[in-house]
Amino acid sequence: MGDAVSREQTAREVAELRQLIAEHEYRYYVLDDPVISDAEFDKLFRKLQQLEAQYPELITPDSPTQRVGGQVSSAFRSVPHTRAVLSLANAFSEQELRAFDRRAREISGAQDLDYVVEPKIDGLSVILRYENARFTLALTRGDGLSGEEVTANVRTIGSVPLMLRNVPEGAPEYLEVRGEVFLPKEDFRKLNEEREQSGLPLFANPRNAAAGSLRQIDPKVTASRPLRALFYEIREIRSDFRMPGTETGCLELLKALGFPVPVYNYCRSIGEVIDVVSHWQEHRHSLPYDIDGMVVKVQDRALGDTLGATGHSPRYQIAFKFPAEQVETKIQDIIVQVGRTGVLTPIAMLEPVTVSGSVVSRASLHNETLIREKDIRIGDIAILQKAGDIIPEIVAVVKERRTGDEKEFSMPEACPSCGSPVIKLVDEVAHRCINISCPAQLKEGLIHFCSRDAMDIRGLGPAIIESLLQAGLIKDAGDIYSLTQEDIAGLPGMGQKSSRNLIESIEASKSRPLPKLVYAFGVRHVGARTADLISRHLQSLDDIMDADEERLMQIEDVGPETAKAIVMFFRQDCVRQMIDKLRNAGVEAAFGAQAYQDQAGPLSGRTLVLTGTLSSMTRHEAKEHIERLGGKVSSSVSRNTFALVAGSAPGSKLERARALGVRVMTEEEFLDLVHGRSSVDGN
Repeated sequence: MGDAVSREQTAREVAELRQLIAEHEYRYYVLDDPVISDAEFDKLFRKLQQLEAQYPELITPDSPTQRVGGQVSSAFRSVPHTRAVLSLANAFSEQELRAFDRRAREISGAQDLDYVVEPKIDGLSVILRYENARFTLALTRGDGLSGEEVTANVRTIGSVPLMLRNVPEGAPEYLEVRGEVFLPKEDFRKLNEEREQSGLPLFANPRNAAAGSLRQIDPKVTASRPLRALFYEIREIRSDFRMPGTETGCLELLKALGFPVPVYNYCRSIGEVIDVVSHWQEHRHSLPYDIDGMVVKVQDRALGDTLGATGHSPRYQIAFKFPAEQVETKIQDIIVQVGRTGVLTPIAMLEPVTVSGSVVSRASLHNETLIREKDIRIGDIAILQKAGDIIPEIVAVVKERRTGDEKEFSMPEACPSCGSPVIKLVDEVAHRCINISCPAQLKEGLIHFCSRDAMDIRGLGPAIIESLLQAGLIKDAGDIYSLTQEDIAGLPGMGQKSSRNLIESIEASKSRPLPKLVYAFGVRHVGARTADLISRHLQSLDDIMDADEERLMQIEDVGPETAKAIVMFFRQDCVRQMIDKLRNAGVEAAFGAQAYQDQAGPLSGRTLVLTGTLSSMTRHEAKEHIERLGGKVSSSVSRNTFALVAGSAPGSKLERARALGVRVMTEEEFLDLVHGRSSVDGN
């Protein structure tokens, strides 16, 4: 009797936890307005995991715990679509947009048309099916008639609802929606950085990264990639629901059912459409994801049905494609850079040129295989773009403009830094220096140790690290903490004030949390996310150092190669000696005074929004300050926004904040908060 009662109580608690977690996921992914911290969310999630482990018969496919861990597939089966998934016709000019409007008005007989305009996300199109409110199937677009089933992999994406929310009319019996899976630009940059350090081939752009991540045989690999999804079309709905009569109505219904939707603009005329398209063409880089144009839809769905479709595309929609931002420049030289893990990376030295709003004078060529595939030579005229609007990339060279003076490039047989032999493993594209005492590896490792995402030692940049190494003042990261103000003041360009500031920055870094220190070590395959997962699981540096491969592989996202790299790293005598220096210097995470702990601070549980240009720091730096104080940065203002930080030339977010009565902080007020000169209430 007691066991039955206990099971019934647990079943109720599990149901409540699932509902609560789903609500918080909805607020995070759809409303962009979380009301609890990540740490509080993790506690709820872990509690659900514990209860389901105790009562596995209570596990259901729609449980949040089942996002990760589906069965490994040997192939993706082909499944027919319920109806054809059409592609869009393209427009490349204002004239072509006006011609689209004219044709639509002529066919429909309407005198004027209004439209909805939304970003054309450069990702991978997916079709999702829900039955009785439960997610049951995910397909790629495929050839438009059938697609590959990727249900297990899509299930791992946090922004995909596993159960539909109950709107006033109730959840539909059957729902089919279309959306786009993508990789945010900043996550794309970090993913490629980690792959480059691991000697793996790089993704060419965020779209390729998203497509490659979604088509992994093992869903756990997909889960390790920070994929997102946005949804923009209701393909079919069966129930007492009436399909909304407008495109904006469909987007609002999607949002109400639990789907994140893209930003969109309602336009009363084709002239307004052209203004909106021009705005986003200029501000496309402000979005966190890659877009290659804007989609223009007739607002009235009944008119859309009247317009119909050709054999390939609907007549009531069109995609305005942005011109590719590519420029030409000359490759003046190719040098080789040695990274902190010994990877040799060829770098193209370019004639400076402006692309996507910034001056570029160098671009990574990644590896010799890529150089051979693209036939890149010193002296070539190169076509340059920014992959994901972030990373300078040589797309191709203009072979027709070769003069005969161009030179082919080959990777050196000896390390350009230390002269040690260079090797290339059979299963890698990277060349490596095998000398762990290589000065270049030491320098790059120290730069990484001091970087913002690691120990964040402000002021200790590449130039000063180079000077410290040349002066023989440091030989590893542990020596940083034995530096004196006199040591630093004696370096070129350093005075008493700057040396005092640097010593204060070094002292402040001693209290960095355990995940920061683990990431700072620069262990191969261990990025910031993996460092955080390891720290959550093992909770102290001593436990991490003593863990064997089997124990490490029990941690999410840690596979055999990563586990082996961690064990080998901490077995090195030089590493143990460095950690002893850190302990003796009082680096808290190293001597156990600070085991893993969730971040908290004066902004804990509060959401801030940034707008305009800050004169004292970049957006990224402002975001890091907010997160360091326990807060979260959102891209949109809502009633639950704690404050809007307004720089110069603020946009429409300022108007919305004032309309909602949200606090507006000047840059000076924000700096006072960051540096502890004022409290969150402004006192």
